[in-house]
Amino acid sequence: MFANHLKYDQVIEACEHSLKNLKTDYIDLYQIHWPAGSFGSEIVPIEETMSALNHLKKQGKIRSIGVSNFSRTQLQEASHYGRIDSLQPPYSLFWRSVEKDAMPYCIENKIAIIAYSPLAQGLLTGKFGFDHKFDPQDNRAKNKLFQGENFEPAQIALEKLRLIAQPHNCTLAQLALAWLIAQPQSHAIAGARHPEQVTANAQAASVQLSTEDLHQIDSIGRIVTDHLDDSPVMWNW
Repeated sequence: MFANHLKYDQVIEACEHSLKNLKTDYIDLYQIHWPAGSFGSEIVPIEETMSALNHLKKQGKIRSIGVSNFSRTQLQEASHYGRIDSLQPPYSLFWRSVEKDAMPYCIENKIAIIAYSPLAQGLLTGKFGFDHKFDPQDNRAKNKLFQGENFEPAQIALEKLRLIAQPHNCTLAQLALAWLIAQPQSHAIAGARHPEQVTANAQAASVQLSTEDLHQIDSIGRIVTDHLDDSPVMWNW
């Protein structure tokens, strides 16, 4: 559900449409995609939205309730009105603001972290060099990580990560995904344009990283993250 569809009746209606479109009787995980008020949307009390989600859950039409792009404060408030099963934040080796904010709360309350952009929109694949230019319509053109002051440290970090990936016989992307799913409560939603990429991403689960590997990767990632501010939004929108 997007931020402009969070009133009680809108949530119920959206779910009914989803069930019809998916040709199913229930949805495993139903999420609030952005909190109310995002992008100038109407501010709807989270109590109202959660009331609708709890009703759908009681009916058996949804099995779990999740939120996306919520801060710790917003997550805690939502939790006052019902069980939150997952948080979906932007999270990768190069974008880690969730670690300072909501992650400790998720760990304490056994809330799954379902990371989106776990490859930092492709930056962690290593395929974008210094000379790469994105089409202005590509939202990576507004991604802070692809902008000069952050892009250069990212390239330095990628070179160091390659030295760790090589002995593990894995790609940079697989290394980055393996690091992420080794973090507490964390899972990854990795995008793919081709079947081969889906297979390659799945193989990240077989990459065995030692404690020393994880510490080294963590340290290398901070070459990038130490340059970032505390904004939770990865884009200059």
